[in-house]
Amino acid sequence: MYLILLVLNDPDRLEDLLIAWEEKGVQGATVLFSTGLGRIRQLAGWRDDMPLIPSLSDFYEVPENMNRTIFTTVKDEAEVEAVLAATKSAIGDLDDQGIGLLLVLPVAKAYGVNKK
Repeated sequence: MYLILLVLNDPDRLEDLLIAWEEKGVQGATVLFSTGLGRIRQLAGWRDDMPLIPSLSDFYEVPENMNRTIFTTVKDEAEVEAVLAATKSAIGDLDDQGIGLLLVLPVAKAYGVNKK
């Protein structure tokens, strides 16, 4: 079993990605809002869009502008390759700047994956 972890930089491509994964047999995936070091460093300075009397929510980035971290598990390397091909088809070459990062990790043990 393998864990596929993808950090997607463009949230507008999420729906196409999930459709492509489903077409390759992915039965479930978890999607999280995320941000990286680069965005945190960019926001470290004074924000010129901050209201004069801000509320707590004004300090947080709008989720639509954040990355998406998606993870799922697959059974074997053939499924990994199918998901990788579907990913490239849906969002482009991961080696291009600004697309995202995909990691594949072997899973030693998994619980709760195969429901009775």
